[in-house]
Amino acid sequence: MKKATGITCVFLDIGGVLLTDGWDHLARRRAAKNFKLERAEMESRHQLMFEIFEEGKITLEEYLSLVVFHQKRSFTRNQFRSYMFAQSKPFPEMIELVTKLKLDLRLKIAIVSNEARELNAYRIDKFGLDRLVDCFISSCFVHIRKPDADIFRMALDIAQISSVRLKSDHSL
Repeated sequence: MKKATGITCVFLDIGGVLLTDGWDHLARRRAAKNFKLERAEMESRHQLMFEIFEEGKITLEEYLSLVVFHQKRSFTRNQFRSYMFAQSKPFPEMIELVTKLKLDLRLKIAIVSNEARELNAYRIDKFGLDRLVDCFISSCFVHIRKPDADIFRMALDIAQISSVRLKSDHSL
């Protein structure tokens, strides 16, 4: 690959780009079925908590207490947590493409994602994303979620991309 002119950084999401979505409605539906939970109740409780969960304002344990373990269950927190984490699967072709962009074109790779802290840490470690990515602007670290414009401004600042240059280049 040849060096890209003018492009110095690629901003990506984790869920739906490098990996499957972490804890989306489909994963929650599978969990409700697997653990024989009332899906509508679980989803309703999730909707009340997901923003502060993804913003890192409550822990996974607090989230699970409020969404799943508000009553006695026939399974353990560890079983549920393991199932939750196991929903993450890689997209090998995308990981390979981003690796080529980084190595061959020497581009910075920045992640901008909405993910809860424990799930984010698991996914980064499990799939070696820290070896591929230069910086993570995750909602759980910065306490702002997409689509809030502040998370994108923060991503530009952290990646050291000049917003003045971006505006003049019409790159955004």
